[in-house]
Amino acid sequence: MGKSWRTRLAAGVLLAVCTQLYAADESTLIKRGEYLAIAGDCGACHTEEGKAPFSGGHAIASPLGIIFSTNITPSKTAGIGDYSEAQFAAALRKGIRGDGSQLYPAMPYTAYARLTDEDVAALYAYFMHGVQPVDIRPEATALPFPFNLRFSMAAWNWLFADNMVYQPDATQSQAWNRGAYLVQGLTHCSTCHTPRNFLMAEQQDKNLQGASLGTWYAPDITPATLQGKAHWTRKMLADYLATGHAANGATAGGPMLEAIDKSFSRMTPDDRNAIATYLLPATQAVSEPATAKTLTPVQGDDMPQSLAGLSEGEQVYRDNCASCHNLSGQGLNGLPALQHHPVLDKPTADNVAMAVLQGVWPENGQGMIGFVDSLSDGQVAAVTNYVMQDIGHSQVTISAARVQALRKGGDTSPLMVIARVGMAAAGGVLILGLFWLRKKRAAKR
Repeated sequence: MGKSWRTRLAAGVLLAVCTQLYAADESTLIKRGEYLAIAGDCGACHTEEGKAPFSGGHAIASPLGIIFSTNITPSKTAGIGDYSEAQFAAALRKGIRGDGSQLYPAMPYTAYARLTDEDVAALYAYFMHGVQPVDIRPEATALPFPFNLRFSMAAWNWLFADNMVYQPDATQSQAWNRGAYLVQGLTHCSTCHTPRNFLMAEQQDKNLQGASLGTWYAPDITPATLQGKAHWTRKMLADYLATGHAANGATAGGPMLEAIDKSFSRMTPDDRNAIATYLLPATQAVSEPATAKTLTPVQGDDMPQSLAGLSEGEQVYRDNCASCHNLSGQGLNGLPALQHHPVLDKPTADNVAMAVLQGVWPENGQGMIGFVDSLSDGQVAAVTNYVMQDIGHSQVTISAARVQALRKGGDTSPLMVIARVGMAAAGGVLILGLFWLRKKRAAKR
């Protein structure tokens, strides 16, 4: 009897210890999944401002129309609460929903395909046990025909999707491999920084060489360019990912600023340094640019008799920009300088114009107001060209028509017309084929 009691007691203690160990392991896994979700910037698309985390409904502008993000909370009625880990992995890596239908590649599953099984398991644990369920179904995506036929995405995936998990390069350092894993997978940098073909697939032969996002321009971030005119070091790049600012004058805006606020700034310093190591594998030691000791303040009326000879762009600049950026673009009172700013060394002036229109507002820190309601398209074009050419010494210009297009969300994509013409042509071929077949049968009679 005594022995049986001791056996039961020992079994109970062992069970309690195992339960605590399991709970600790699960808590660690969930915490790791939370970090991975931050690195993957899941909240940027699946969390609408003012609504519960990951409850979806965020409107994502695409060349084909608005795509509304889905609810990825563990709700069994409106979210992914019924997903098995295998179904979750298929959605994450292959763009296949739990019901078997296809996701649109606005979800960067082509990049998340690189994730390891261990990271997928951690993300699954977080979304199933670390996120509060929200039983609200967001607005459904309703793209125009033929893109409302989700099965067509299967053909797109067959042509362009790569489902290979990241394989470390044994010839590179651990930091380089970690950076490659993040850039190619979780942080999905190529989604914005790689140009796309007419079917909206990334052009792999131009990986990270810069691309227009419709309004903002995601610059070339290949090593050769980063080490070029606006020279970057690994420290500058890591600082930029943490704060949105770098010692070479770079200042983040638009989608990149959002990614820094919601994702990169919340990652560990080691991971930011790993990204910098991958993007700058052979960085050369250069001295940090010296900070100007004195700045020329804006002078009173600055000889009013001479103002009549100023260009429209310079007049707009003096009226709206000089109080923060100084007359010559040197920066003033701690506000950023425009002289030597990397944004002025891009093949397009879109980012300067977008900053003028929308402003640049980080979640923490000083921001720049936008002039979308106070400056005309012509004025925005004029001041953008003044900043690009007179301050940045660039040959790149922008027109008022382009500013108007940016104000409306960018140029429309020809993909809709191409798809409909293609389907009409295919339909015509089918009709002609059926007519020929019928005529051939009639001749045999």
